[in-house]
Amino acid sequence: MKNTLRQIFHSPKFVTGFSIFIIIFILLIVYPLFNPGDPLQMIGLSSFSKPGTYVSVYDSIDTEKAIMKLPDADEKRLRNKLSDEDKLAMKEWLVATGTPEEEIDITDTDHLLQLWEEKYDSSIKPAGMTMAKRNYYKRLDANLKKALDANEVIIATRNTEDGTLEETTKVKDTEYVNTKDVVNRIVLPLGTDNFGRDVLKELVSAAKTSLMIGLIAGSIATFIGLTFGLLAGYLGGLVDDFIMFITNIFTVIPGFILLILISYGIGQEQRGATTVAIVIGATSWTWTARSVRSQVISLRNRDHVNLSKLSGHSLLRIILTDILPYIASYVVMALILQISSAILAEAQLSLIGLGPKTTEVPTLGLMMNWAMLYSAHTHGYWWAYFPVLLIIALISFSLNLMNTGLDQVFNPTLRD
Repeated sequence: MKNTLRQIFHSPKFVTGFSIFIIIFILLIVYPLFNPGDPLQMIGLSSFSKPGTYVSVYDSIDTEKAIMKLPDADEKRLRNKLSDEDKLAMKEWLVATGTPEEEIDITDTDHLLQLWEEKYDSSIKPAGMTMAKRNYYKRLDANLKKALDANEVIIATRNTEDGTLEETTKVKDTEYVNTKDVVNRIVLPLGTDNFGRDVLKELVSAAKTSLMIGLIAGSIATFIGLTFGLLAGYLGGLVDDFIMFITNIFTVIPGFILLILISYGIGQEQRGATTVAIVIGATSWTWTARSVRSQVISLRNRDHVNLSKLSGHSLLRIILTDILPYIASYVVMALILQISSAILAEAQLSLIGLGPKTTEVPTLGLMMNWAMLYSAHTHGYWWAYFPVLLIIALISFSLNLMNTGLDQVFNPTLRD
């Protein structure tokens, strides 16, 4: 046993895959200790908030402020207010009013603003430009002037007696607050999703659930396939014909189609994570059964098996002690592949709306489904779907790499 483990952990591919999987597993266990709570809690009142640190604007008003004059602060405010579309529109107006195009560089915001301040005149009506477009330029110019001239914001409260607004305080453009002094703040490394939920907390919970589904489904599929394969391969005859007949039926019907039909028949309210795992496991055992059967057929007439038969050992003992140990490594590799396949199957089911019900726990597939339904991929909300794709890819990659490493250790034709 020690020699076998030594060989396994000397395989670079297995060690790499195992390390990736263990790192992911540790993160899934440790992160909830630092950020506990319901992963489906809606903390955002708007959808798809960007990743970053959020502080309460309300609390920051009364926070102790430091007076600072940072270099280029005004320019940074202007650059932030100008979108790429605004810059292209400014270039279009400048060209239409006679400015040579080679003099305009929209990547140089300062130079673009200088040209705009020198040459923009709201009374000019470029040929072919509509009234709506000219009004857009007027609004843009007004916003730019407002940003340049602004140096303070007045905070006012309403008088409860006469309803008039009374100045409470002023916030100058040179006042800065330390975010650590703001009472209410939250760090969202991956922002929020379409429901205003913390994507990272949701992702950790979803990965744990998907791994659980993969483990349950993989164990069920491996157990069924192993049982049928052992019986069909060792007993042969009518038992073999009957088991292979059932296996062929499941093989002829595409597994994913069968999975869709069963999941749809169960109904949304009854489809919990465990139920989905059982359905996946019950429909994905066929290739394991065929592979185990072929392995057992090559073992059933070996000398040690015949000796056990002559000794009067029971069928169960012969299978468990004389056959199963010889295919144990293959069973472990089959289990790893079944877990990986089950995680991908759940993601596919959830993506088309046939995964676990959404009110209990998130899964990786459900997160993909929510991102797709709310068009995160078309609006550039990458944090809602890319981390999910990455974690699915990493888990599948690590499991398949572990399986390849085991195959190189136990397969004589591949062994170094």
